[in-house]
Amino acid sequence: MFKRISLTASLLLLVCIGLLAPLQSAHALSARQYFAEGNRLFRDDLYWAALLRYRQAAEAGMDTPLLHYNSGIANFRANQHIRAREAFLISLEDPSLRIPAHYNLGLNAYAMGDSDAALRWFRLARDQNVRQKIHNYAVIAISRIQAEQDRPYRLNARAPHREAQREFTSLQLRARVGFGSDDNVFRSPDQPYIDFSDPTLPLVTPEPKSGVFMPLSLSAKYLVNSLKFEGFYTAYRLAGRYYQDKDLENGNEYLHEVSFGNEFRRREGAREREVYSAFKIAQHDENYYDPDNGNSRSIGGISIDERMNYIRYGPELILRQSHEHLAIGAIVKGQLWNYEDTLVVPEYDHEYFLVSLFGQYKFAPSSLLRITVEGYSRRFGDRPAYDLDGQQRIGNPTIRYDYLSLTLNVRQRIIDGLWFGVSAKRTERTDKYVAYNDYTRDSYGVELHWSAGARFDLVANGVYELYNFPNAFAFHNPVAGRKTQESARINIIGTFRMTQSLSLVAAAHYKETVSNDTRIQYERNQFLLGVRWQW
Repeated sequence: MFKRISLTASLLLLVCIGLLAPLQSAHALSARQYFAEGNRLFRDDLYWAALLRYRQAAEAGMDTPLLHYNSGIANFRANQHIRAREAFLISLEDPSLRIPAHYNLGLNAYAMGDSDAALRWFRLARDQNVRQKIHNYAVIAISRIQAEQDRPYRLNARAPHREAQREFTSLQLRARVGFGSDDNVFRSPDQPYIDFSDPTLPLVTPEPKSGVFMPLSLSAKYLVNSLKFEGFYTAYRLAGRYYQDKDLENGNEYLHEVSFGNEFRRREGAREREVYSAFKIAQHDENYYDPDNGNSRSIGGISIDERMNYIRYGPELILRQSHEHLAIGAIVKGQLWNYEDTLVVPEYDHEYFLVSLFGQYKFAPSSLLRITVEGYSRRFGDRPAYDLDGQQRIGNPTIRYDYLSLTLNVRQRIIDGLWFGVSAKRTERTDKYVAYNDYTRDSYGVELHWSAGARFDLVANGVYELYNFPNAFAFHNPVAGRKTQESARINIIGTFRMTQSLSLVAAAHYKETVSNDTRIQYERNQFLLGVRWQW
């Protein structure tokens, strides 16, 4: 019995030694051997096993750009895009790896849904003249991304996700803060005027005020890709403007918005289908001030400076179907706007409904035409409608304005990184009571987008609008004559990317409104300089 037990124990010992021998030899591998083994596993498409060997090589003392580059490739193939980006960025230290690393950083950024970053990296790979094959691949990649960016109403444009390379969850953060100057904080008229809305016809001398302010914006989005082509998300957005001078505090305003919904995107060859649905809740605060001097308004000693504060909420749905040359889509919204109740004046509470349909045809990769038809309605619950003499009488039906618009957009790419577009839009508003506030608005716009290299972007656009009021009076007083109005807006925004996540942003905004209702006539210039961070 003792001999049999001893023999069995000896056999077990030999088996254990045999099993442990490979482990002992594996632990005895050098860093170079781990690295070579990782490369072999990668060639066999065993990416996670390769990553384990690369990590063991690093733990054994290897810290070379080539190790990080290969780790980046393996992480990319394993859909670990954040880790892949970090590894590729380290590999840039080696001049011999810099060009392929630029190209792979572009592929990785595109897989993460950041088309702007992908373009920057691909342009670096394209602009070198050492590796012609990578140059050719980069040119093709840039053309494909730019063709996609020509499409309107891209769903989740900040971070679209490729079907085959989506992480289960993702968090997107973006923040911008800066410094700005404003030469007409309260949009004050630029000249004295007689107030025909006051029976005493006083002469009003406006007091335009200028000052500095801090623009602030913040957004966060958490996406869960629960299905192959579909994801659920929650998002938060903050936008605000805060003036530094205490006398200008009435010019402060901010908006909080929370949303949640679904995103669906599926692409098969040249066909692509996108569906975006969301429910949004927003709170907006601003002061109801007198534009002549910026002071808070009051009636009979009762303050109404909170009259323009509101909460709005409701669902929206965006649909888009595209083919190689043709794309069609629709937008549907329904919202309730609940304004602050000031008791002494009618509230601005109203229902808002919108239906928008568009069709786009791409004549060539560099040119397209888009037609948009849009109808929307604002139906107020408390404000009485206007009679044809310009009076809002108690007992009149509440205001209902219906809008119908047609827009034509043409966009043409001049050279790689430079495109411009022109647009024409006609909007007709119908006052559903006695047509007092009907108008026709003709808008003409131009836009320009220039990407100079991998770091600098310039966007400029301008719009001119001309209103025709067939029935409304200036100051709502027949003595002042038929109302006239026209306006112009110009925006210029330049962005310089200092790092992958940090950018310097400079902007200039100009707006002018001219009308014989002098209360709404003003000119305003704003200049801003800030930094933007995104992750």
